[in-house]
This record gives sequence, C-alpha cells and structure tokens, in this order.
Amino acid sequence: MASPLVVVSNRGPLAFELDDGELRTKKAGGGLATVMGGAVQGTAATWVAGALSDADRRAAERGMVEAEGFHVELLTLDPADYASYYDVISNATLWFLHHGLWDTPRRPRFDRAWWQAWDGYRRVNRAFAERVAGCAPAGAQVLVQDYHLCLVGEHLCDLRPDLSVVHFHHTPFASPTEWRMLPAAVGNELLNGLTAYTACGFHNQRWANAFEATARDAGVTPPPTFVSPATADAADIEKVAASAPCDDALDRLDRLVGDRKLIVRVDRIELSKNIVRGFLAYDDLLRTRPEWRERVVFGAFVYPSREGLAEYQAYRQEVEGVIDRINAEWSTPGWTPILYDAQDDFPRSVAALRRFDVLLVNPVRDGLNLVAKEGMIVNERDGVLALSRESGVFAELGDVALEVHPFDVVGTSDALHRGLSMTDDERRTHFTRAHERVLQRTGADWLADQMNAAAQ
Repeated sequence: MASPLVVVSNRGPLAFELDDGELRTKKAGGGLATVMGGAVQGTAATWVAGALSDADRRAAERGMVEAEGFHVELLTLDPADYASYYDVISNATLWFLHHGLWDTPRRPRFDRAWWQAWDGYRRVNRAFAERVAGCAPAGAQVLVQDYHLCLVGEHLCDLRPDLSVVHFHHTPFASPTEWRMLPAAVGNELLNGLTAYTACGFHNQRWANAFEATARDAGVTPPPTFVSPATADAADIEKVAASAPCDDALDRLDRLVGDRKLIVRVDRIELSKNIVRGFLAYDDLLRTRPEWRERVVFGAFVYPSREGLAEYQAYRQEVEGVIDRINAEWSTPGWTPILYDAQDDFPRSVAALRRFDVLLVNPVRDGLNLVAKEGMIVNERDGVLALSRESGVFAELGDVALEVHPFDVVGTSDALHRGLSMTDDERRTHFTRAHERVLQRTGADWLADQMNAAAQ
C-alpha cells in the first residue's frame, strides 16, 4: 500500500476571494499549483500552505478546506513574521542569492533589521513543521517545496521521526562563492536544515551539483540528491487554449499584429528574467537589419512582480522606459514595434503562446522555466524557441531550441533574426522536435520522482 502523502508549500493550490462577504474558492494559478496540483488533485493527499490573504484566513477558520479535488490545511501566520520570512529573507535574500542578482557594491547588507527578519524566517519554518506534525498520517511521505521552507525538515525530524521528508528546490542553487556572501551562521543553518531531509531534488543536474559543492565547501555532508524536471500540465493549458476568453484574446492579438511576424515573451517583470536585454536585442535587430522594420512585432506580455521591493520598482521603470524609447524611435503610423501588456491575464498569455513565431526565453538564471514548455505545447504556427543557456530547462530543450547567451545582446539579436528567417520546413522540424520533447514527461512523473526519493 502506498504511503499517505503530504505536500507543503508557501502558497497552496486553492485561491480564495470574498464576494459580498461570501467566501468563494477556485484553483490557484502559478507554476507549482499547476504542476503539482494536476498530479495530486482528486487524491487523498493533504496540502499544507500558508493563509496569506484575508480570504485565506477566513477559510482557515473553517479547518481543513476540501474543494476542487484538494484537501488543504491552511496555516495562519503572524503578519510580521510572515513579512520577515517572505519579503526579507525568501524574496530579498535567498532569491537574489540563488539567481546571482546582488549588486555587490551595495547589496546585501545584513543589518540588525535583517537579523530580526531571519528570526522570523526561522519561526515561520517552525510553524509549518508543527502544522505538518499535527496533521500528517503515520508514516507519511512529506514533500516540502522550495527555498522558503529549508528548515522544515530538521524540525520534523525531531517532532515526527516516522515521516519521510523530501525537499524540492525550484530555483537554481548558489555556487560556493555566492553562498559565502551569507553570514556563516545563517549559511550553515540553512545547509544543515537541508541535510535533515531524506533527499533534496532539483530541476537540473547543474543545480544539484552546485548544492553538493556548496555543502562540501561549508564542511557539510549533503543528503542524497535527485534531478527531476517539472513539466507543464498539458491538459490544463490546452483547456485554457481552447477557452472562449483565450480565443477572444487571440482575435484581438491577430487584429493588432496583422500579417506580421510576432516575437513573444510571457514573464513576470522580475530581475532574473532579463527583460531589458531582450528588448535591447530587438532594438539591435531593427537597427542592423532594416528589412524587419514594419514586418515584425514584439508582444511583451509582462506583468509587475514583488513591487514591495525597491529593486523591482526600479526595474519596472527601466523596462517601461526602454519600451517607450524603442517605440518612439521606430514606430510608423501603421506599426508599433512593441505591444506591451502589463496585465496578469493567463488566457491572454496563452493566446500569445498560440500565436508566436519566435518565443524569447532569456533569463539570467532560472530553476526551470515553464513558459518555454507551455509555448511548445500550444503554439499553432510552428513557433521557434530562443532559449537562454542559463535556464534550467536548457538541459531538456537546448538541442531543439536556438541557444541564447543572456548577456550577449548581439547574439540574442542574431538568434531572433535566425528564428524569424527560418523556412517553413525548418520551423516545422524545430517545433515538432520541441513539442514531442516537452510531452515526454508529465506532472505525475515529477510527483512520482519525489515520492520515490522519499521511499529510499
């Protein structure tokens, strides 16, 4: 008989909203909820997640929530502790660390406020562990998701030694040199917390190797590691692609683009996504290859993220400034070079993925990147994928994509030109290989890999 299953994550698979005082529930968006949700929906698995909004907290008051095929335990957290754990440590520290984003002459600065936030991170991890310990069936397999919850496993070893606890890291992992930027006590506590897990999983062998090297450099023996790339839920995104809102969005996009070629990117306005250099590459394409002027449109379906952080506010301003400059320089009465849409509208994003001729995915560094996979599932025009070598998904799709060096603006411009210039036969071959590659794995495969690691 299979062991009972518990999934643990910062955000859960359900979204709650208050409508005239009534609590309404729907399936949440986001990569983890989509991939893991599709695999555990309709099973007996328990999902432990934070109650983050007022509506979440209202739902938490009712105990376990059972809706949309999920069994969810919502954990209500102290707001100050949650802000410390999520904003200061998870987003402004660990995310920057693992993606190599710090502007080292200025950041990081571990002042007294930061150290107080670190205590908040520790308390939240302890609270998650206590909730899991209280609700997990005997002998359960517990799958803890992402860098927010590095310390949960260590607490669970003390509270519930009968549980088999695996950690899965959805971001890259910092190199030993990058890791040394953390205060030694904090770095060691995080690494020791991760060694308490039965195993640690990653989307890419490169990130597993970095974790092992970083642990050994710190004098810590790493736990067993495994590599299991997640994949897009093909049935879910195909359902969205076939929906009326998506068809309407595609009609609007077709009217705007006309018979021109379309480059697309779908991203959060996030520092690691490298959005500005993508636009600079497009600017170079128009400047150096005038034959593309008025014949191509760049659809930028990018929406704000983490605007509570000053770095993200500044980056959004830079993104919008570059868009304005390019449009001001190259626009003609019948042509706007960049179509910018900052709404987080999933059917609209899927419509763009159906329509692209070239999909640009050029992150500075990514744990995986589901957009690259989603695009190669639903595209209807034999679209070409231009993919950063620093993306975690490059290990799977690099040989069926156009390779992009994220810092090389000229090289990215050349890749865009090549993708736009391919013959119909070249495009069909490129797309078919990528499409078939993406469909080789399912969310159930990814879940099974984690459960197998827990069973070792």
